[in-house]
Amino acid sequence: MGFSEHFPALIVVVLFFTAFISPLLYRWARKLAAPAVIAALLAALAMVVVLLIQVQQFGIYYYHMGGWPPPWGIEFKADPLRLYILVVLISVSLWIFIYALRDLGHELKTRVIGWYYTLYSVLVGSMAGIALTNDLFNLFVLMEICAISACAIISIKEDRECLEASFKYLILSAMGTGCFLLGVVMLYMVTGYLNYSFLYQALVEAFDFYPLNIFTAAALFIVAFGTKAALFPLHVWLPDAHASAPSPSSAMLSGLVIKIYAFALFLMFYEVFPRVVLEAVPLSEIVLWLAALGAMFGSIYAMIQTDLKKMLAYSSIAQIAYIFMGIGLHHSLALVGGFYHIMVHAVTKAMLFMVAGVIIYSTGVRRIDQLTGIGKVLPVTMVAFTIGSASMVGIPGTGGLISKWYLALSALEIGRPIFVLVILASSLLNAIYYMPIVINAFMHQDEFKKEVKPVPGIMQLSMVVGMVFIIIFGFFSKPVVTLLEQAAALFF
Repeated sequence: MGFSEHFPALIVVVLFFTAFISPLLYRWARKLAAPAVIAALLAALAMVVVLLIQVQQFGIYYYHMGGWPPPWGIEFKADPLRLYILVVLISVSLWIFIYALRDLGHELKTRVIGWYYTLYSVLVGSMAGIALTNDLFNLFVLMEICAISACAIISIKEDRECLEASFKYLILSAMGTGCFLLGVVMLYMVTGYLNYSFLYQALVEAFDFYPLNIFTAAALFIVAFGTKAALFPLHVWLPDAHASAPSPSSAMLSGLVIKIYAFALFLMFYEVFPRVVLEAVPLSEIVLWLAALGAMFGSIYAMIQTDLKKMLAYSSIAQIAYIFMGIGLHHSLALVGGFYHIMVHAVTKAMLFMVAGVIIYSTGVRRIDQLTGIGKVLPVTMVAFTIGSASMVGIPGTGGLISKWYLALSALEIGRPIFVLVILASSLLNAIYYMPIVINAFMHQDEFKKEVKPVPGIMQLSMVVGMVFIIIFGFFSKPVVTLLEQAAALFF
């Protein structure tokens, strides 16, 4: 493979190195700071694409840090599913950062923008590491880095609401990390391994002697990743954090951060715990029913919100439930639906938070009841909101329909039609709180009464890009679905 054999490590290293130099560049060569972050994200994306092509040709690739093989050394694993997650993660991060170039000047003090670039790069690098790592302790370290940087991009706005939301997130995230670390200790105690592959083999034998330890570790992992991914009812930190943070931070948190933890739980269920453990205790069933409750209650909570960003935050609780449903159904079509939804929701919800950021930037309005007639003065912004809303509901022609379609097909195929009803009911509830905003924005006779500032071109363009991709995901899903079917076949 040549130099490309080091790409799994370099993806993370490039982003962390950029984080290190960003404050220096912002202080001494300000015009170079943002291009440096963009260049790092483009380089990381290019490396991921090269790895994906090579993995498709030659099979799964394992990278050993420092040349030390497992179980002693840290191992990164590049397979089609991990690399798919990385393509989504880095490309959406790049898109959000380009949007943020104009929005951050409105939301943050100039002196902290360089530090925001650092936090942003650290956050993306840690999430990339979480996706690639094949070692539990390394996962723990990367989760801590991710949690701290995520808290910081909330609190960097320096107002009371952001600090309070960040503190709440920090406390609950620390509790989740504590549960995860305790679970890791219990698995290490009965197997002596931290590497996913070695654990999978050792747990088959250890299960006969230490079933309670393994069950407890699995339960702790569900609590840990459920808290970090805002799985109902462990979601209580999310609404305040997403609603009060700067809009680019909200887009990152909702679009990507909560999803990387859902993916980490998937890896625990499919690469760490053997099938005998999942069959002995209904762990998948627990996740499945929590996801069903989240899809319903997240939508119900969103219906009663008056603040636009808080409504979008509660909507994320409902939408992340579809991804957990894909994990809990334990079926190949469900995995396709769940992981397709990771991509669709990352783009859609990031764009919706961009829309919210544009509305706040241009008008200062956050209340939903004050958006009457806004479609006439911000047409591109509200068309983007309309298309994003249609995807959230699952209207044909948008990416949201494809993911829900595969989840529903999977539920029918395994004889669980009740979850089809959950998907339909949740989609109807989505329509109830999204569509009135669209109708009032365009069809209400009253004029919008607030003063409107011009929207910067880069922010307009970012929303147009989001609209285009949501429609592409709805009409041209075949390439991604084929990749996900190949990846799912490795687990079934």
